[in-house]
Amino acid sequence: MSGAQEAAPFDALRGRLQEAAAEFADGPDALEGILLGIVDDVDRAVREPLEIFPVCHHSPASAVAMARRLREKQPKVVYLELCEDMAPLLPELRNCRLPVAVQAFASEVDGFPAEWAPLSVVAPITEASAEYQAIAYALDTPGVELVLVDRSCDHVFQWQPEGPRPAAEPGAEPDAPAPEEEAALHGDAVGVDVGDLRPRFAELEEYLLRHGRVRHWSEWWHQYVEVPLGDSDHDTYRQVMLLIGSLFRRLAPGDPGRVRVDEDRERHMWTRMREHLAATGTDPADCLYVCGAFHAASRVPEFGVHGSDTFEITPPSASTWQYGLIPSSHTAIEAQFGLAGGSVSIAATQWAKNVRRSRVRPFRLAGQTGGKLPKAARALPRVPDTEASDRLSGFLQRPPVLDRLDEEELLGWSVDIVRAARRSGYLASTADAIAVFETSILLAGMRDRARPTPYDFQDAAVTCIEKDTVPGRRDVRRLVEIMMGGDRIGQVGYDALPPLARDVHDRLAPLGLKLQQRGVQRALLDMASRPELKACSDVLWMLRHLMPHGTARPIMGERRLGEQPIQESWDVALGTHQRALIELGYEGVSIEQVLEQRLRREAYGPQATTARVLQAVEDATLHLRSRRLADELGNRALEVLATERTVDGAPEVLRRVRRLLAYYRTCEPALPGWIESFVRTGYAHYCTLLPTAFTDEDATVRQVAATLGFLFGMESLALSLGCDRTQLELAVAQSHPEEPARVALLWAAQLQLGRLTRAELRERCSGMLGNPLVVPAYPRYLSGFLHALEPVPQLADFVVELVSEAFAVLPDPVLLPWLPTLIGTLRSGGADLAPLLIREAGRVFPGRLAALDAWVPPWAAEPAPALPPAARGAALLAAHPAACDALAELLGCEVTWAAAGPGPAGAVLAARHPATAAALAEILGA
Repeated sequence: MSGAQEAAPFDALRGRLQEAAAEFADGPDALEGILLGIVDDVDRAVREPLEIFPVCHHSPASAVAMARRLREKQPKVVYLELCEDMAPLLPELRNCRLPVAVQAFASEVDGFPAEWAPLSVVAPITEASAEYQAIAYALDTPGVELVLVDRSCDHVFQWQPEGPRPAAEPGAEPDAPAPEEEAALHGDAVGVDVGDLRPRFAELEEYLLRHGRVRHWSEWWHQYVEVPLGDSDHDTYRQVMLLIGSLFRRLAPGDPGRVRVDEDRERHMWTRMREHLAATGTDPADCLYVCGAFHAASRVPEFGVHGSDTFEITPPSASTWQYGLIPSSHTAIEAQFGLAGGSVSIAATQWAKNVRRSRVRPFRLAGQTGGKLPKAARALPRVPDTEASDRLSGFLQRPPVLDRLDEEELLGWSVDIVRAARRSGYLASTADAIAVFETSILLAGMRDRARPTPYDFQDAAVTCIEKDTVPGRRDVRRLVEIMMGGDRIGQVGYDALPPLARDVHDRLAPLGLKLQQRGVQRALLDMASRPELKACSDVLWMLRHLMPHGTARPIMGERRLGEQPIQESWDVALGTHQRALIELGYEGVSIEQVLEQRLRREAYGPQATTARVLQAVEDATLHLRSRRLADELGNRALEVLATERTVDGAPEVLRRVRRLLAYYRTCEPALPGWIESFVRTGYAHYCTLLPTAFTDEDATVRQVAATLGFLFGMESLALSLGCDRTQLELAVAQSHPEEPARVALLWAAQLQLGRLTRAELRERCSGMLGNPLVVPAYPRYLSGFLHALEPVPQLADFVVELVSEAFAVLPDPVLLPWLPTLIGTLRSGGADLAPLLIREAGRVFPGRLAALDAWVPPWAAEPAPALPPAARGAALLAAHPAACDALAELLGCEVTWAAAGPGPAGAVLAARHPATAAALAEILGA
C-alpha cells in the first residue's frame, strides 16, 4: 500500500485544518504545523500494527471502552504501562477489596542519596479504572499473558535528578483539600499510574477552565470528555484520546527534565514489547498495548513494532526492594495525583451509570470482594478488526449531545443532601431541598448545560445550605462527595498480607476483635483469669512502640521494669493503620525482629546519645526480655558516654540509670558487667565535666543538678567498684560559678561533702537577706536550692526553711515576680522535688489552723542548752574489752587500751530532768 493510500482516512481532516490555520492565524506555518502534527500523531498511532489503547487514569469512559474492546478483540497478550517489577503481586488483588495500591518499598538504599530513604512507590488501582479491567481480563482468561512494560520502581528514582526526593508528578488542584486522615493512606510515596492526562501549559488550562465555565480540571474533563465519550464506539474513543494526548504534548510538553523522563519511559516500553514479541513469536495483531494517551502520541525513534533498538536499559541499583499491597481510598488517590476533592467518587458513580446504560459487561477478578457488579445487558460477541476510518471529523463537527434533565435523579440528590446535612448539624429543611434543586438547574443553564452535573449540584448545595459556620465535622461540599459515592476505602485481605502482618493478626486472635475492620475497637485483657492474653499484651506494647500513634493505645495499665501486668485496656485501630503494618512487614518477618533492628539502628546511629541508648536498653529489657541485646546496647551506651563533652543529657541519663539499677538489684542475682562499668566510667566522666558545667552558659541549672545527682547518687556503688572520692572533692573545689542558682548548687555539694556545715550555710543565707544589694537575687539562690534537692534530698527541711523565710522577709516587688519561676521549677521537676517539699512542710508546719498563731518555727526556737563535755574515752568498752579484743585478733591488730578518763557521776540526763524518773518510780511503787 502506498503512502498516499495509507494517509487517505485523514486527508479530509488535514485539508480543513489547513484552511482553518490560514484563516485564523497570522501565518499558516506555526499553527498549521501544530494542527497537522496532531493529525499525523493520530494517524501514526492508528496505523501501528500493535494496537495502542490510550487511557486516562481513573477514567470511567476509559474503563468502559477497555472492557468493550477486550471482549471484542480478545487479545492474547496485554502490554500494560505499569512498573514491570510489580507483576508478581497483581494476582493478590483478588484477595483485596478495591481500591488498593501496589507498593514497592526500599528501607535501605544503595545508589541513591541517603536523605531519600525510605523509597516508596505506589500504583493505586480502582474498579473504575482501565488498568484493572485489563488486569482482570488477563489473569482470569486462560491463554492470555499480562506483561508490564513500564520502567521498574528502581528506575523511577534512577531517572530523577540529584536534589530533593521526587514527589508525585501531577500538580494539585487549587481547591483540593485533604479533608480526613484517609488522604494520607499512601504516606509520602511517589505515585505512578496509567495515563496522566492534563495540560502542562498553565495558560492553556486556564483558558479551557474559563471558557468551559468550570472551577477545576477534573470538572472540565468530566463535562467535555467523560460524558461525550461514555457511549462512543471504539474507533471514536481511541482517536479522540490520541488527539487529546497529542494536543497536550505538542502545545507545551512542560519541564524539559520531565519530558526526558517521559520519552525514556516510552523508549523503555517499546523496547520491552519488541523483546517480548521476538522471544515469544506472538503476532502483534493479537496484542493490545494499554498506555496513557500522552505516551500513545509519542514521537521517539523507538516507537512502534519496527522502531529502532538503540535504547539501552540501565541495570537496577543495589537497593533491596520489597513489594506488597496497601489499602487506598478515593481521597488518597485525589491527594496523590492532584485531583479535585470528590472527583474519584464521582467517577465511580459515572462508571456505574455507563455500565448500566451500555451493553458492556465489565471484568472482575474471581474471588474479588466488594460491591455487586452493575448489571449489563449481555456480552458482545468477538468482532474482527477492521481498517480504521476517520472518526475525528465527525466528532469535532458534531454539536454536543445534551442529556435530558433527569428530574427524578436531581430530586433524589436534593433530598439526600438535606438529610445528610441535618445529620451533620445543619438547620436544613424541605425548602432548602427545593432551593438546591432549582439552583442546580439555574447554574447548569448559566454554564450552557442542559443537565446539571454533580459539580453544579455541589455548588448549589453549598450556596443554599451552608451558611456562616460549619456546625459538624464535615462541610456541605464534603457531604456531597460522600453522597455521590463516598470515600471508598480499600482493604488488603489476610492472604495478601506479608508474613509479619499475618503473624500479628494470628497472635491477637484471642482478643476476639475484627482486626481488619477500620475504626477503634476496645480490648479488655484480664491476665489473671486468662493467662494466654499475656502474649497479646506483649504484641500490643510492641505495636505501640513501632506503629503510628493511635494504632494501639493503652487506656488502663502500664508496663514498667520489674512489674507484672494484671489487667489492661486498649484501643486498637489496626485496620485503620493497615498500610503502616504492611510496611512494617518489609523490615522483617516478626515484630520482635523489627524492634531489635530499630533499637540497634537508634543505638548505632550518628545522632545517638547516651540517654537514647539507655532508652533502647530499657526497651530491649521491657519488650524483648533479651539480656543479650540489653548487654550489647549497654556496652554501646558506655562507648557513647565516653565521647560526650557536655552534660546536656545528664537528667535523662540519671533517670534511666536509676531505673535500670533498681530493676537489676531486685530482679537479677548480680549487676550486669556493663552497668558496673557504666557507673565507674560515668563517675569519672562527670567529675571531669563538673567544673566546666558550673560555668558553661549553655548548660542549664537542671543539667548541672542532674550531674551532681549522678555523682552523689552513684557514689556508694562507684566507690565499691574502685573509684576515688578525692576526684569528686577536687572537682567541687575547682568549680567557681558566678550565677546565683549555680552558687547555691555548689554550696549544697559542699554541704554533702562535709566541707560546709549547715550552720555556716544558714548564716550565709541570712546574710543575703540582710544585704539590700543581694535581696533582689535571693529568689535565684532559692531556685538553685530547689534543684539541689535532686543530688542532696536531705536538704528538704532546709529548703522549706529558706522558702518560709523568703515569704516572710522579701518585699512584694521582689517576691511576686519570682513566684512564676518557683512554680515552673516545681512543675518541671515535680515528680521528684514537690513530694519532698510537701512531706517536709507537713512535718514542720502545724496540722491545725488554730495552732498556727502560737507556732514557732524550729529554726527560730531557742537552741537547747549545751551538754557538758563527754568523758574522754569509751568507758563502756574499757569496762568490757572482750568483744574488741576478739575483733582485733580476727583482723590481726595489736590490742592497746588507753586509760579511761573520769566519767560523769551517775546519769546526768536523769539528774537534770528528774520528773520522768520520779513518775516511773511512782508507777513501779504502786
